[in-house]
Amino acid sequence: MDLDIAEVAQRTGLTAATLRFYEEKGLIASIGRRGLRRVFDAGVLERLALIALGRAAGFPLDQIARMFSPGGRLDIDRRMLSAKADELDTTIRKLRAMRDGLRHAADCGAPSHMECPTFRRILRVAGAGALGERRRKTPGPPGQAG
Repeated sequence: MDLDIAEVAQRTGLTAATLRFYEEKGLIASIGRRGLRRVFDAGVLERLALIALGRAAGFPLDQIARMFSPGGRLDIDRRMLSAKADELDTTIRKLRAMRDGLRHAADCGAPSHMECPTFRRILRVAGAGALGERRRKTPGPPGQAG
């Protein structure tokens, strides 16, 4: 069963513009046209589901494109999946620490957050860059440590 671009958009929740962009990037391929509309093989729905799964996991489109062999078959690098899982573990740890810190700050009985030892510790961790992106060291004058 062949689907035109509007049917694919309706079934996937993607816009026609997104489908055209994916085709431009080589992620999907139309098999022809019905009038002015692109037509896709029904297998495009599964491929779009795989692309959605990759996007949800945080893979950029160029990495997702490399998960398909030139013949369109799925060819996923298992080491890449393992590395992404490790990256997600790190993100989860950071998010849990942030959540726990926010809950503590919301429930803390100290008169001021700045008087709370736990909040002060969270500030030190945040100031060291451990909760967000690493700070870039700003180079100082020659001869000084940065």
